[in-house]
Amino acid sequence: MAPRRKVLSIVGTRPNMMKIAPIAAELARRGDEFEHVLVDTGQHYDRELSEIFLEELGVGEPDYSLGVGSGSHAQQTARVLERLEPVLLEAGPDVVLVPGDVNSTAAAALTASKLLIPIGHVEAGLRSFDRTMPEEINRIVADQLSELLFIHSPEARDNLIDEGVFEGRIHDVGNTMIDSLVAMRPRIEAFDAPTEHGLERGSYLVVTLHRPALVDGPLLVEAMSRLVEIAEEMPVVFPVHPRTRAAMGALGIESASEHLTLLDPVGYVEFLSLVEGSAGVLTDSGGIQEETTYLGLPCFTLRANTERPVTTAMGTNVLLGLAPERISEVPALLAEAREKEAKVPERWDGRASQRIVDVLARHLPETPAVVA
Repeated sequence: MAPRRKVLSIVGTRPNMMKIAPIAAELARRGDEFEHVLVDTGQHYDRELSEIFLEELGVGEPDYSLGVGSGSHAQQTARVLERLEPVLLEAGPDVVLVPGDVNSTAAAALTASKLLIPIGHVEAGLRSFDRTMPEEINRIVADQLSELLFIHSPEARDNLIDEGVFEGRIHDVGNTMIDSLVAMRPRIEAFDAPTEHGLERGSYLVVTLHRPALVDGPLLVEAMSRLVEIAEEMPVVFPVHPRTRAAMGALGIESASEHLTLLDPVGYVEFLSLVEGSAGVLTDSGGIQEETTYLGLPCFTLRANTERPVTTAMGTNVLLGLAPERISEVPALLAEAREKEAKVPERWDGRASQRIVDVLARHLPETPAVVA
């Protein structure tokens, strides 16, 4: 009997966990072929944004917790490099899976590469073409260092080939975030967050804002003023990221409308239940653009660009630009969106994780890796 191949996955933020959870489940299902090791860098140290997602997604406790916490980009990256290296030396994985585009992703790819351990990048090839965004640098680094590039949209392949990537490294598998959504859909619907929060289904707007360009300065003042304004037309529910909450406090921002509800961060099931029951979403997040596309819900993105243009092509996502004054247009844009036909991208079908594990089975050696 061939020895089991060891797959080590890195998580550190909410989206990472949602991308890795279904892969972890598939690896467990094929436990005769694979051993899975989970490493949580702790880049999101807030329990509501970290531990609760591990619990709700059924991943279980990580095998290693690095506890890197908050800090500058350099500090977070350095801590992951320093703390992950001994873990990789001890675990001796055959491959390291790095999902997404956060600092943990780039740092883990660099650490594994220096140790000559093969890397698989989950969600490869996405590009905003805006290098002022730290995520863009992280994506480029991870893609250049990875042997296995798992993509979920056609433009990702084009982006990688344009950058000189050998096409044999690219594998079109689908979207593992959608795998998590499909798997958890019964629990999401059973939770019934609209009723829990006294909201009428299809009548309210969900808001998430957390990116530095929007929340670390005066644009946040404008954004909150506009949210108060449209809350007079429709209820607004805003689970507030810890970073945004701190910025609001520093700027002296307070909600001044009984129809604008500011919540503490909520778990994955409750949040998606709020989204699923809403009229639409206003966000600066990347992953939420994908979830709303699958759910067929209007999404309005407060960013100048998106690394997920497939969501705009499918008809659900509208880029508003980094322009909080355009929040006032959302009620009218929602009415227009109801007239559009939304589509779901190919292979966003809940089976991306199976395809990834099939690729691993074909490409990983049947003898344990030797770590330098």
